[in-house]
Amino acid sequence: MRFRLPIILPVLAFATVAGAHSGVKDPTVMARMNGMTDLGRASKTLGEMMQGKTAFDAGAAQAAAAELATQAALIPDRFRDPATDPKSEALPIIWEQFDDFLAIAARMKVAAESAQGITTLDDLNAAFAAIGQTCRDCHRTYRKP
Repeated sequence: MRFRLPIILPVLAFATVAGAHSGVKDPTVMARMNGMTDLGRASKTLGEMMQGKTAFDAGAAQAAAAELATQAALIPDRFRDPATDPKSEALPIIWEQFDDFLAIAARMKVAAESAQGITTLDDLNAAFAAIGQTCRDCHRTYRKP
């Protein structure tokens, strides 16, 4: 698979999120984390199709892309309040570079909206490369390692 790298980050992120939610007290942070879990779940759906772990299903791929677009559109409001929690993986630099952070979220939304027309596995490979790049760009700067 030539686009294996874009798959790794979202799938790994989804796998580690479940344990991070326990003990979160701040409702704003919990809402953010739940949104990121939804992003991860949709990314995992697409990634597993690309890896051949599940059969390609255009309808499911389109639904996952739509979920990614929906969740990306919610990022600005979810992160506007700089609430924190020790369990959060969001770094404080988000609010220091908020315009850049929002620009990455906007690119993810555009990439996910473009992916809603997926009809073939080749379409998925091309679309997910752009989506995965936005995940990497954001996580590299704005998420705890």
